[in-house]
Amino acid sequence: MRDFLRWLLDMGARVSRTLDWPLLLALAALMAMGLAVLYSAGGASSGPALIKAQGARFAVGLLAMWALSRVSVIRLRAWSPSVYALSLLPLIAVLLVGTGKHGRHWLDLGVFYLQPSELLKITLPMMVAWYLHKRPLPPRVDTVLVAALLVAVPTGLILLQPDFGTAMLIAASGVFALLLAGLPWWWVGVAIGGVAAVAPVAWIWLLRPYQKDRILTFMEPERDPLGTGWNIIQSKIAIGSGGLTGKGWGEGSQAHLNFIPEQTTDFIFAVLSEEFGWIGVAAVLALYLFVVGRCLWIAVEARDTYSRLLAGALGLAFFVYVLVNGGMVSGLLPVVGVPMPLLSYGGTSAVSLLAGLGLVMAVRTHRPVHGIR
Repeated sequence: MRDFLRWLLDMGARVSRTLDWPLLLALAALMAMGLAVLYSAGGASSGPALIKAQGARFAVGLLAMWALSRVSVIRLRAWSPSVYALSLLPLIAVLLVGTGKHGRHWLDLGVFYLQPSELLKITLPMMVAWYLHKRPLPPRVDTVLVAALLVAVPTGLILLQPDFGTAMLIAASGVFALLLAGLPWWWVGVAIGGVAAVAPVAWIWLLRPYQKDRILTFMEPERDPLGTGWNIIQSKIAIGSGGLTGKGWGEGSQAHLNFIPEQTTDFIFAVLSEEFGWIGVAAVLALYLFVVGRCLWIAVEARDTYSRLLAGALGLAFFVYVLVNGGMVSGLLPVVGVPMPLLSYGGTSAVSLLAGLGLVMAVRTHRPVHGIR
């Protein structure tokens, strides 16, 4: 019996040696909180089915995280161009045969729906880091232009779906790799100026009516309180009514009386705020900040440029997902349909997020003895 236990412990150590336990424990706490809030948001009728489905997705994501954490950085770097190119194919396919409420965002694969844009949250930082790792840093003008093209191709395909929010988040993950490579900030100023210059053209020719309504509602939600402004008004009421300690798990009136829209997906953070109050929100935000900080620490400790850029870009992208969803449900940013990581109900998002953090764990575990730079 003693030999069997020793063998079992040895096997467990071998299997889990590539996992970063501080990061994994923080993620486990977030997933547990997500399942608890999801059960409450779904109610007694649909809550059990929701957490069963979401739990299965978490299991798939954790398996992907473990598998990717065992891949060496050298191999990941070699795979980067191929996986980037392959991830563009579903983006093209979804424009032809995809489905969605406002355009074409999903591919119906029979067993499940795939959101191809989620794949780029992993493959785009990999590709930009691969392109930059052998080039002089800070990047020169020609390097920046090529990297910008690598970012622009998937961003443009996602805008055609159209999915403005996801497109901007995907673009941000690639831009973060450039910034971490030492991109001068005046480039950022030029980019912001360019966006401001084309904004009137985009408003007239590119944005669809529902996208314009989201921006107008963000500026003045009370202009249509029973229509386009309903979502954000009810969300802010839920957040404010939670107070310091919240109303208690399963006791949120805004959620259980169906005032909060999309309460299991985009606006689940409002349910958390109402039922757990500021204390619950602060605890969840602290876990998010720990995840981001751990990713950045791993990036700082990395011994080669590819690893530093990849881990840093994935960590900062995670931060932006939290920032955008939190700003969206609290009325500080327009509603763009971005889920809250590991809290919102959704399969592709959860799996891609956990898989990306598996890459961060691979960076920590498989450090090359001699860095490239």
